[in-house]
Amino acid sequence: MSLLTALSSGTSGLESASLELSVVGDNIANANTVGFKVGRAAFEDALKQTVIGGTGQIGLGSRLEAVQNILSQGALNTTGVATDLGLQGGGYFMVHGAHDGVEGTFYTRAGQFTIDKDGFLVNLEGLRVQGFPADPTGALSGIPGDLMVGNASTRPNATANITVKANLDSTAQVLAAPWDPANPSATSNFSTSMSVYDSLGASHAVQVFFRKTATGAWDFHAMTDGSGLNGGTAGQLTEIATGSLTFDANGALTSVTQSSSFDPAGATSPQPLTFNLGDPTPPGTGLAGVTQFATASASTFIGQDGFGSGQLASIRIDTQGIVTGVFTNGQSRALGEVAVATFSAPDQLTRVGGNLFGQTPEAGQPVVGAPGTGGRGSIVSGALEQSNVDLADQFVRLIAAQRAYEANSKTITTADQLLSELIQMKR
Repeated sequence: MSLLTALSSGTSGLESASLELSVVGDNIANANTVGFKVGRAAFEDALKQTVIGGTGQIGLGSRLEAVQNILSQGALNTTGVATDLGLQGGGYFMVHGAHDGVEGTFYTRAGQFTIDKDGFLVNLEGLRVQGFPADPTGALSGIPGDLMVGNASTRPNATANITVKANLDSTAQVLAAPWDPANPSATSNFSTSMSVYDSLGASHAVQVFFRKTATGAWDFHAMTDGSGLNGGTAGQLTEIATGSLTFDANGALTSVTQSSSFDPAGATSPQPLTFNLGDPTPPGTGLAGVTQFATASASTFIGQDGFGSGQLASIRIDTQGIVTGVFTNGQSRALGEVAVATFSAPDQLTRVGGNLFGQTPEAGQPVVGAPGTGGRGSIVSGALEQSNVDLADQFVRLIAAQRAYEANSKTITTADQLLSELIQMKR
């Protein structure tokens, strides 16, 4: 019976060595697989046989106990693709969809993501990346869902405030001819231009004419083409705002008056415009906006708070997983935030293929949150986590498994020879 036991032990050893070779071969095959985590075969001794008439036990060989996932960090390689994401630290990306006929949520370290035809952030299999969507104002939702980042646009914002910083030449002459809206250039001392936007996002070219009316006193007249105004005439400049400025003997602004009558085409009511021309004294300095010094008239800054509608031009993703859209009108806002899940026992997740892991009871429930919080790793955009396979270590394991296979085969051949001798005794 002991010879047969030796055969059984040798056979189990051959099987264990074969399984070790399979695990090592799988690791080597995935040395270049993004996000792959190396597997380690763990073996245990088989049941013991009690020695009859004596003490102690005889082992019956070995068997595979488990294949453990080793979750050490892989190197991050830069790709330059904004939707390629690498996790620096613990946790997994979440993707949802059908994989091998199974619909559900899966977990992965492979951040090779792209934007599909519907605007969703997906992996290369088409499973949708999960995150915290943002509303049109950029406010993030607290409930994870499919991350839509590719079909965003921005609504226009009507101009309400216009900022002008300029100097008006104190040596300019007071014009004798009265202000003539039909001939503004000849009846003003200086002009500057800007664009303002109405509530529909249409841009209106506005020219502001400054006219000196007395020592230390100026008027301004903002005018635009009448084609963009209700009741306006195309090709004819129409006044949409007017006011006056006064300065002290030091060239500082002391007072501003103004009114507006901007009534853009298609609007249901006039659109108020406020010109920020400085900080009159007192209590201001009178020097923060328009001044009157003895230098040539010139504008140094023009600003306004409106913009037209815009389409998504590009996206960027920061270390906290915030996906920010940059639009053709120069605006940007949050489109969502990539979610990261952690587990109590992440090495107990099951591999389901396609660089994906599935949840198991042994792994625990996923704890979902923002990257960089609660022990979750931060995100590196434009980079991918490489496999954590160490080829040198795998080749050493490969040699050890090969030698173990040879040694166990020797056990079988030796037991076979002894059984042959036993059979020969019968002859």
